[in-house]
Amino acid sequence: MTWFKNLTLYRLTEPFTLTPEQVGEAIARHAFRPCAGLDAFTYGWESPLGPAGEALVHAANGCILVCARREEKLMPPAVINDALEERIARIEGQDGRTVRRREKQRLRDEVIFDLLPRAFTRSARTFAYLAPASGWLVVDASSPRKAEDLVVLLGDSLTTLAVEPWLPSLSPQVEMTRWLEHGRAPDGFAILEDCELRDPADVGALVRCQKQDLGGDEIRAHLRARKQVHRLALGFGEHLSFLLGADLSIRRLRFENVEVLDEQDQPDEIARFDANFAYMTSALGVFLERLHAVFGDG
Repeated sequence: MTWFKNLTLYRLTEPFTLTPEQVGEAIARHAFRPCAGLDAFTYGWESPLGPAGEALVHAANGCILVCARREEKLMPPAVINDALEERIARIEGQDGRTVRRREKQRLRDEVIFDLLPRAFTRSARTFAYLAPASGWLVVDASSPRKAEDLVVLLGDSLTTLAVEPWLPSLSPQVEMTRWLEHGRAPDGFAILEDCELRDPADVGALVRCQKQDLGGDEIRAHLRARKQVHRLALGFGEHLSFLLGADLSIRRLRFENVEVLDEQDQPDEIARFDANFAYMTSALGVFLERLHAVFGDG
């Protein structure tokens, strides 16, 4: 299975009572379909197991896994511009006149319309899981836009879903800065060797530190200059390492020793997927419970 690498976290604001079967039936109305001739892109649900599975959801450990797929036509600007210039040159040569800006825009739209059916496509998948018992929606997305696209699609598919971005009661930026000043993170967490510092009075003032002793004099000088931690590399227990952002996004998430776990897995692909998903959600469940205890709800 695809181990989650980037977490964008949402809270369920009302109890989630749908069964995995009911979720599968509901999202089937928005199942993925490939781009047709004039589609610029399509977006919908497909099986999280990929070619090995047919069901649009996978459930294990009390969690429900879904996968959204976006397919879009590739329209390189250089190709569009070349075709547009040829069309403009042909019109100006035939009519003996200059093509003005408004007509150029119309011609550009026509060029795109003509090229769409012949364009190549590319696909991207975004995974997420619902954890109803603990009240989380966890999206494996490296950008807020990708996460929001999935949440919007999920809301359209599950009309009873009530979810919002996690808003903590404590400022992550202030708390992480305090951890670095004291050289100690809350119980269960360990400060690693990477961080990003920013000056709240000057958005452009940015310091990135990698593979450094974050308790050293250089870092302390930046903290004395009132820079605050914007991102901080942390470990959790013996199994997780990650980069925590001031927006509580999780980047560069790594599960330790999963290679050994994979080697010991069952030969059946679906059984192996199921076991790994259960392991991942169990580890993340403990992690998110502790993270929530540290920052609270706003």
